Amino acid sequence: MADIRISSVHKSYGKTAVVHGIDLGIANGEFVVILGPSGCGKSTLLRMIAGLEEISSGDISIGGTIVNKLEPRERGCAMVFQNYALYPHMSVAENIGYALKVAGVPRAERMVRIEKVAKTLAIEEFLARKPGQLSGGQRQRVAMGRAMIREPKVFLYDEPLSNLDAKLRVQMRVEIRKLHARLSATSIFVTHDQIEAMTLADRIVVMNKGVIDQVGTPREIYQRPSTTFVAGFIGQPGMNLVDGRVETASNRIILADGQSLPLDRHRYPTIQDGPITAGFRAEQLRLTNDPRGILATFDFAEEMGSAQLVHVELGGDTVISHVRGGQGFAPRAGLRLEIDPADVHLYDKSTGRRLAERVDASSIDNAAPIPMLVTH
Repeated sequence: MADIRISSVHKSYGKTAVVHGIDLGIANGEFVVILGPSGCGKSTLLRMIAGLEEISSGDISIGGTIVNKLEPRERGCAMVFQNYALYPHMSVAENIGYALKVAGVPRAERMVRIEKVAKTLAIEEFLARKPGQLSGGQRQRVAMGRAMIREPKVFLYDEPLSNLDAKLRVQMRVEIRKLHARLSATSIFVTHDQIEAMTLADRIVVMNKGVIDQVGTPREIYQRPSTTFVAGFIGQPGMNLVDGRVETASNRIILADGQSLPLDRHRYPTIQDGPITAGFRAEQLRLTNDPRGILATFDFAEEMGSAQLVHVELGGDTVISHVRGGQGFAPRAGLRLEIDPADVHLYDKSTGRRLAERVDASSIDNAAPIPMLVTH
């Protein structure tokens, strides 16, 4: 078993705290992606799991054993880095089998295991080449092979696709997911790229400024983000966020320009009058010919081939509508918009936390696609 438990883990460099009390459980065989912007502490957390960084306080256990004091080689983890870290003077076969050579495994046995790993990663024809003779994607496969051959309990990926071009990133995402399905090893993948997170993860851990903002499946995090940070970070584009004021007497959310959004009182039965932040996805904000629709001013449109991302000004904020097909709009034209009350998410204006709501089984639509994510 290679389940991982992270309990009240803190990390400080001198007086500067970078990880603020992380609690997280990862099941045996699970693929978890730690997602967040640069500087949020995600790579530091991964390096503490690997043993490359000391923990300031707290505990990390792997397979039921606390590993705080264990050396990296004693933890049963294999790490794949962003920069490949291959030996340029060695062949692919020598790079993959180096850990076995150091461990004293006989050459014949090493070659059997090297060829098996190379076949799994479809790089058997490159075994005699040097890393400098390979493409970026091939070198990343070699780095993964070097990790695999150790038969680790845990795979740790530290932004391994960041140096690849867009096409190779797509290919390697597929390869990593297939590899995980074959090996069923516990995997933790760190990235700042939400597309990698959404397409790879069983669960996503969204980090922000050294803390965890939300943990959930890709669909849960997309459909019910727990904070305005998660709402704006997840999705392409991120969720539209506008300031408003709840008016329970009229069941409306009053915007800065006096227009309003509908308020779903069934969903928010305890809500009180006062300032809030309202959020809604671009695909849920629709153009309409109804004169009762919300009036906005056209700014510009991003062409996406089969759709447009139409940017408009609404109540002093810029919001985006995902419009299927192609349409032409005159500069500064007035457009009418509509949105279903069920698609409006409400957040505390001061804390950014999602407001308490009545949740039923239909609040997470497991059949609905997650649009505008796989764009490259």
